[in-house]
Formats: sequence, structure tokens, C-alpha cells
Amino acid sequence: MALTNLLDLDPAQLVAYCSELGEKPFRAKQLQRWIHQFGASDFTAMTDLAKSLRDKLATRAVVQSPAVISDHTSTDGTRKWLLDVGQGNAVEAVFIPEENRGTLCISTQAGCAVNCRFCSTGKQGFNRNLTVGEIIGQLWMAEFELRKTKGIEPGPKGERQITNVVMMGMGEPLLNYEPTVTALKLMLDDNAYGLSRRRVTLSTSGVVPNIDKLGQDCPVALAVSLHASNDALRDSLVPLNKKYPLKELMAACVRYLEFAPRDFVTFEYCMLDGVNDTEQHARELVALVRHGAVLVPCKFNLIPFNPFPESGLTRSNNPQIKLFAQVLMDAGIVTTIRKTRGDDIDAACGQLAGEVQDRTKVQERMQKMAEYQQKFGKDFGRLVEVTS
Repeated sequence: MALTNLLDLDPAQLVAYCSELGEKPFRAKQLQRWIHQFGASDFTAMTDLAKSLRDKLATRAVVQSPAVISDHTSTDGTRKWLLDVGQGNAVEAVFIPEENRGTLCISTQAGCAVNCRFCSTGKQGFNRNLTVGEIIGQLWMAEFELRKTKGIEPGPKGERQITNVVMMGMGEPLLNYEPTVTALKLMLDDNAYGLSRRRVTLSTSGVVPNIDKLGQDCPVALAVSLHASNDALRDSLVPLNKKYPLKELMAACVRYLEFAPRDFVTFEYCMLDGVNDTEQHARELVALVRHGAVLVPCKFNLIPFNPFPESGLTRSNNPQIKLFAQVLMDAGIVTTIRKTRGDDIDAACGQLAGEVQDRTKVQERMQKMAEYQQKFGKDFGRLVEVTS
């Protein structure tokens, strides 16, 4: 009989599971607290559970997060774990410590099928969606690893290390919808991590129908990977734009804000030298968020690009980024420039690569493209922005 991984179950599912074992609903709460507040995986340690229940769990259930392959800490304190999710696939989770908060960046897929041009994760293709246990397991593992490192006791009395979670690691969360939402519910539950909706952020490249669905099912703070100011350019940088163009994406953001815990959407914008970083692009962005009568309440987070060889792209220089930011700020839009963290351990934005058995043959296709470019010239197959 296959063992049930209790990390896969949200609060309601855990109640149902306990009911199947002939236990009352309050046992599910106790069990949940042991797992998510104390980091316990050994049922014998769960002392306030009836021995009969502990015996049942010992033969039928397990609490198991993905195994840690490697664990690196950057000079700036950023910590990155490479995690084994089976069949030769690995994903990454990154902890970013700051003075008044600790943010964990987690992955939702092994690889990514969206294949944005500036993201090294997408360049290795996609293998599969992660399970609930593999998603929440990153938070479970990291919280109690960090406590162990600092000598902080598990349980509600110990100081929480992870105060914020961002779904900005490997993968597109809204293309792995059900497991992602189940994991979100656990993060928010008071008998688990008790995080506020404002402190949990989901980042999407713009899966419009599921943005609407998330607003109904489990609204958390929303970040949108925008990266372009018009459809022609975004089609070339974020291929998903061909399916859900900017006008539809902006309308979805406005709808989402009716349910969101924050009164703004964060737009992430990767600064690419000579591609999307001119003052004209910045002015187009201002027009985009003030489209017609609808103003999208937002803030922009400008991200200096982290170069990798296959992209053929380079980072905008600092004066250009500041000039770009100034255009947005002059229009009254809150704008920040993200400080790069963890570069020395490849833990910065767009650098999470892991190891993925590529079902989408992205690497193979890129190799073929490189061969054709050598034969027919470097612009073969490139999408070029045309300005009228």
C-alpha cells in the first residue's frame, strides 16, 4: 500500500483523511500543528495524539519533503537549496534574509514551458508539475532548516524565519493551478504557517483565465512578469503573450484587484539593454497602465537582467535603468529597482535552473537554431520589433 504524504493535504483534506481513519476533526488540527508548526515527521514524537492514531499513521502515512541535493549560502546571506523531485529532476528554493523580513522564493514546476527569452529556467524546457507536498515541502524544509542553523526551537514560540513567500522560482504557478492553490491555503492557515495574504505573492507571466480563478479561490498578492510595453515586443520576450495579449492581461489585473489583499499589482520588468529599456518604452508603459478610462493601480519592479550565454541578451546599464525609472516616477507610478541578490551562487532572478529531464525538447531546438544561425546569419529565426 502506497503511503500518504501528509504534506500533500490541505486543512480540509486532512480532516477528511482523519475521518477515514475513524478520528475526530480536532485530531487533524493537532496533526497539522505538529507537521507545519513543529516540523515533525516522526509520528512517535507527536505526544498529544492517541497512541492508536500514531500507530495507524506509522503504517499508512509519511511526512516527506523533497530531498536536499545541495545547500549553498551566498556572501550576502542568501541561501539556495537544490531539491530532488525524482526521475532526474531537481528544483531550487531560495531564502533572502533582510533586516525586517525573511523571504522564501519557491518553485512550482520542474522546468517551465513558458520559455521567456531572458530566463535560464525556461531554456532547459519543462518536465512536470510539482505536487502539493513538493511545493509546500520547500517551505517546510527551509523554515526548520533555518531554525536549526540558528538554534531556534520549532513551534509557535520559536521566532519565525520565513515571513514572506514568493512563488517566483522555477515554473509558471498558474499552469500548475490546483496544487499551487492547495499549497497557498496551507501557507495561510493559522494551524500551519499563518502567513498573511499580503505576505504571499504569486508571480505569473499572464495566464488570464487562472488569474480570474485565483481571485475567487485564494487571492494573494499578485505580481505579473510584464517585461515589455507593447504586444510585438512582448510576443518575442514572453511567448504566452500571443495567447493572452496585453489588453486582456491588463483587464484581468483590474478584475483581480477587487479581491486582492493589496490595492495594487506589481509589474516585474527585466531590463534588457537595447531591447526594452528606452525612454519610449517607459512612456508606452505609462500609457499601458492608463489604458482608456481604466487605471491599473500598480507599482513597477525593475529587475537588472542576470545574463546567461544562451539568451544573447545583456543587462541595461545603471544610468539607463535610472532614466527609465524616472519616466515612470514622473508619471506618478511607484517604481523600485531590485537589488540583485545571490549572484555568486546563481540564486538571482531568472537564474534558477536546477536539472530537468526536458520533455519539451527546448535544448534540442535551441541547438538546431544555433546551427541554422551559423549557416544563414545571426538574425535567422529572430523576432524583430517593428515600429511604425
